[in-house]
Order: sequence, then C-alpha cells, then structure tokens
Amino acid sequence: MRIEHIALWVEDLERVRDFYRTYFGARSNERYHNPRKQFQSYFLSFADGARLELMQQPDIPPRDGPAERMGLTHLAISLGSRAAVDELTERLRADGYPVVGEPRLTGDGYYESVVLDPEGNRLELTV
Repeated sequence: MRIEHIALWVEDLERVRDFYRTYFGARSNERYHNPRKQFQSYFLSFADGARLELMQQPDIPPRDGPAERMGLTHLAISLGSRAAVDELTERLRADGYPVVGEPRLTGDGYYESVVLDPEGNRLELTV
C-alpha cells in the first residue's frame, strides 16, 4: 500500500497552486470545476510521484489560524540535503513566508525547518 494523495482545503486556489509550483517544482493538472457544488480543485504532482490535491469550495469554513491543533499537523518535504533546507528556508523567508521553526537537527536525527505556506499550512522542510 501507499498513500495516494493528501488533500487541502484552500481559500485561494491559484495562489496556493503557484506557491507549490514555484518553490517545490510541482506540476499541475487543469483545474477541475463542478459548478453545481461550486467545487474546484487541482492535483499537484511531485517528481517522486507524491500528489497533493488543492480544493476550494465557498461553504467550507476558514481555519482558525496556524496554531497547532489535533488532526493533520504538517506536510514534510524532503529536499535531499542540509544546504537545500537552509537555502529554501531563506528563500521563503526573503519572499515573506513565515519561518516558524529555524533549521536545526532534531533529537530524533532529522535536519529540518518549518515554514508556513500562503494559507498557514505547516511545511516541514527536511533532508
């Protein structure tokens, strides 16, 4: 078995899609639109085959902030090296995205940083 994809509700479908395309090299399909439900989505594909579905529908309530909460906590993206983690963390910071966890070696041996995407989803950038 394998996880087929992860899905995120988002408020600004185009902005979030552009973020993952720009910073993580994701490829996007054409936008799906169901006018009856006012539902729209994109599937983003990454080089290793992982997929992320971005979904938007006007009747979904907004999140209550980027604070930790029960449920899905973060999306971890392996960048391959400590230098890549440091470089992308600084690029995202320079472009105005919040860095909520500076690059560090964790107690369980991961090298990581934590940044927020345009809608406050936590991204763990790892080796």
